[in-house]
Amino acid sequence: MGIEVKVPTLGESITEATLGQWLKKPGDAVAADEPIASLETDKVSVDVPSPVAGVFGDPLVKEGDTVGVGAVIATVNEGSAGAAPAANVATQPASSPTSAPTPAQPAVAPSNGELTDAQAADLRLSPAVRRAVLEAHIDPSSIRGSGKDGRLTKDDVLQAAQAKKSPSPAESQGAAPTNSSAPAAAVPTPGRNEERVKMTRLRQTVARRLKEAQNTAALLTTFNDVDMTEVIAARARYKDLFEKKHGIRLGFMGFFVKAAALAARDVPAVNASIEGDEIVYRDYLDVSVAVSAPKGLVVPVIRSADRMGFAEIEKAIAGFGKKAKDGTLTQADMTGGTFTISNGGVFGSLLSTPIINPPQSAVLGMHRIEERPVVKDGQIVARPMMYLALSYDHRLIDGREAVTFLVRMKEAIEDPTRLLIDL
Repeated sequence: MGIEVKVPTLGESITEATLGQWLKKPGDAVAADEPIASLETDKVSVDVPSPVAGVFGDPLVKEGDTVGVGAVIATVNEGSAGAAPAANVATQPASSPTSAPTPAQPAVAPSNGELTDAQAADLRLSPAVRRAVLEAHIDPSSIRGSGKDGRLTKDDVLQAAQAKKSPSPAESQGAAPTNSSAPAAAVPTPGRNEERVKMTRLRQTVARRLKEAQNTAALLTTFNDVDMTEVIAARARYKDLFEKKHGIRLGFMGFFVKAAALAARDVPAVNASIEGDEIVYRDYLDVSVAVSAPKGLVVPVIRSADRMGFAEIEKAIAGFGKKAKDGTLTQADMTGGTFTISNGGVFGSLLSTPIINPPQSAVLGMHRIEERPVVKDGQIVARPMMYLALSYDHRLIDGREAVTFLVRMKEAIEDPTRLLIDL
């Protein structure tokens, strides 16, 4: 009997996850604490380590299955002896409820007697690839996998299906007499492919929370534009000295975080939240900074950003960006947050209406900087301008407060000296 591998504790209030990928195959040698599976929670990916050194035994769940905390998902046989790979969770093409048993069987069953190979190949199929195999009626053992460890990818299946669609006398002569049932649907038009991919838990959570915000909050967005001339000049003047002293580049986000902290002191409702019939005001600012990760947008939190210097803010943002790319953000990194700043400008966005992240009451949207004609001292001049958007919960924040907040930010960005003398 192997040692059980259980789903570890995933964080406060998280009770289940999705098994994203098996990192080991039956019979593979594993070291103690070596990751053998990757789980996807609402916000982060979590590796499941092997409890002992030995040989990976039986996976008890499939990729894409939902598992609870403490659930047994696999076994590991202690010791160094090779264990025979188990015929575990293979899903045979004939078991698909959507395929007709009589006509579909000849198309799927291999004619060369390699059933054992087909079963072995099927053990390594991801849910998306297995679905493609069933839809294309292709023997997976006849396809050479281009993925890691020889695993089949969806592209491999699609290419094999395309090759199978080329004119074949054997196919046309051996057609079953019952081919009148939807023959046209089996031949998709070349160049018009579709792919169905199950939503990740992260994407499902983002969708649920954004819809929840629209359903519960009275959302409104107000705009202003900011002349970035002084910030750009200050950054150009001090960026080399800043990087030499602090070991980090001076970006624009530090200016906006500091300006938001300054504005929130004058308009505390922007940093507050509604809990039941009470309003919770805070004397600290925990800024959620939207960061792009390979699996979607995540919002790690800079704690007490109002008490941090430019270098501390920039280091925190850079650290979160690296962790997001590496997939090492933790639940603690993203818990909390009292106000969000989202910078769509890095992707070229000119204007947007961001949606708040409940229970927060406001989110600031930054956008791209572009030169536009503006009037300064009676003269039309070209200036680097940026649109700012503040989306807020109108149940708590009045329009006057939202406008005041953006005006305070505009004043601080256009005259960065205000950030130093607390004006």
